Amino acid sequence: MSVVVGEISYTNILPFFYYLDREELHKRHCTFIPQVPAQLNKGMSEGVIDIGGISSFAYATNANSYSLLPNLSVTSYGAVNSIFLISKKPLMELNGSKIALTSSSATSVHLLKIILEHFHSFTIECKMMKPNLAMMLQDYDACLLIGDDAIVAKREVGHLYHFYDLGELWYKQTGYSMTFAVFAVRNETLQKHSSIVGYVYRSFLESKRKSEIDQYEQMIDDIVLTHGGERLFWNTYFQNLCNDFGEREQEGLIYYYQLLYKLGYLPSPVTSLNIWDVTRTLE
Repeated sequence: MSVVVGEISYTNILPFFYYLDREELHKRHCTFIPQVPAQLNKGMSEGVIDIGGISSFAYATNANSYSLLPNLSVTSYGAVNSIFLISKKPLMELNGSKIALTSSSATSVHLLKIILEHFHSFTIECKMMKPNLAMMLQDYDACLLIGDDAIVAKREVGHLYHFYDLGELWYKQTGYSMTFAVFAVRNETLQKHSSIVGYVYRSFLESKRKSEIDQYEQMIDDIVLTHGGERLFWNTYFQNLCNDFGEREQEGLIYYYQLLYKLGYLPSPVTSLNIWDVTRTLE
């Protein structure tokens, strides 16, 4: 039996995957499935995917089934530069508006609802849509885009609309970091294949370490070729992201969960995180 690794199809997760020895991981019976967060969330909940990056919201809805890997996350302290509310009018005029929400990730969708409904007491009408800026704004006052879709939109039409960075809005309201993606493993997989999970985990850490030592230079070279954009943007983008998941990042995530429960978006409160104790790994 192989261990299936979920790989989010966005550049913000790339530091954890860029330097992986995939040939060695394949020898250790690991396979990779690259998908957008919503698809990976579904795959993890159905047992199709065993380990990998998922949206933070997805962990909250399956907290009893997953363990989180320490020191790995996609977090921002302020602007994240790839998660935008894109609006035809200023933020404070959006009360009563219709907003199209990307179908790609639940974390950012619910973060936007917290910002508008909890912090600003707005009433909004929402609809989930495929991430297509032109279609989303055709009949709606604003839309939410994340990941590479959001980066491209800001680059190409940033001068035409109001762009609001959700990481920045959250940080200004709370002073907390915002963790958009976590690395999780199914508890069933952890029990059956702890040594393989341990190897995958250490591989993620090593790729992260090499990316940070290299200051993302080699990775950015490839991103510019495949995704376009200026090197200066990508360098600033990765330097501003936090790849850790220690006490400070966990505290911010817990507060996010508290607000989700308060607003009725979680059926039960999540007051603590099940962090995998890596010292128990046999290998």
